[in-house]
Amino acid sequence: MNNSIRIKSNKSNLKVVRDFVTNYLSPFTLSEKELNQIILAVDEITANLIIHANKEDEGKFVKLAIFHTGDTFLFELSDNGHSFKPEKYREPNIADIIREGGKGGMGIALVKRIMDKVEFTTHDSGNICRLYKKVNQLV
Repeated sequence: MNNSIRIKSNKSNLKVVRDFVTNYLSPFTLSEKELNQIILAVDEITANLIIHANKEDEGKFVKLAIFHTGDTFLFELSDNGHSFKPEKYREPNIADIIREGGKGGMGIALVKRIMDKVEFTTHDSGNICRLYKKVNQLV
């Protein structure tokens, strides 16, 4: 089974990524909740890379590779866009966002709640985000 995919930085490719994750995970015994949470987290990071890091420049790409060992999955997303500065990230106050009628801004906070571990590595040529998820049962 192919464990990686490379897409152009276009939001229309988010469905391609969601389908790829779904198909990759289909042989494993995951609850519907686990599966949906994982897809949501990977989708959110992919969207952030497409929109914020790569500015939807189709000349830039996002790569997703999936690995699993024992009961843990690793989703590694990389791009060649503007570097994310995790040290400058401050988790937003959801009450403020709701009160102000804002859209967005909760993605990374949501991903951190879903996944067991989230790592960001930045370098001159882009970003790498590693998402780790331990699941209850793998077959």
